[in-house]
Amino acid sequence: MKNLKIFAATGAICLAVNASAVSAGNPDVGGAPMYASKNIIENAVNSADHTTLVAAVKAAGLVDTLMGEGPFTVFAPTNAAFDALPAGTVEALLKPEAKEQLTQVLTCHVVGADAMSTAIKGMIDDDGGAHIVPTLGGCELNATYDGDKIMLEDEQGRTITVTIADVEQSNGVIHVVDQVILPVQ
Repeated sequence: MKNLKIFAATGAICLAVNASAVSAGNPDVGGAPMYASKNIIENAVNSADHTTLVAAVKAAGLVDTLMGEGPFTVFAPTNAAFDALPAGTVEALLKPEAKEQLTQVLTCHVVGADAMSTAIKGMIDDDGGAHIVPTLGGCELNATYDGDKIMLEDEQGRTITVTIADVEQSNGVIHVVDQVILPVQ
């Protein structure tokens, strides 16, 4: 009986350690907890604010890629960001014949590195106040910051703001952004 109590106590401590390690420091996104032990897709599907992004990733055939080893940094636009695009844009991009264009738009939100906000700010400081961020989609984003706020300028000259930074994933990091990054047309 004594061993059983020790085992039960050890099990409880183990569970408490695992639960805090899984979501340590991660903010909720779209009303859902984000777990550092899950990959980008496993977390994104739970965010009520990212249903359009998830649908677009599925339509582009990028699910397996973003479930892969990475590391990836994803600048994840919210549903409101997609809604702010001109009427009919999202619907047109989700059509099978627009898969190539959709893939480029989405991969302009992905960097092939694990870049937390402190690393991004460090690169900006090292480059004298602005840092060019090359994306997997071939876009170049101009990163700057003001206080804790990181901004990205896309190739169309639009400023995209990181609204939730440093959401750790098992294969990288997500930074929630307020606009869809668009490549040069």
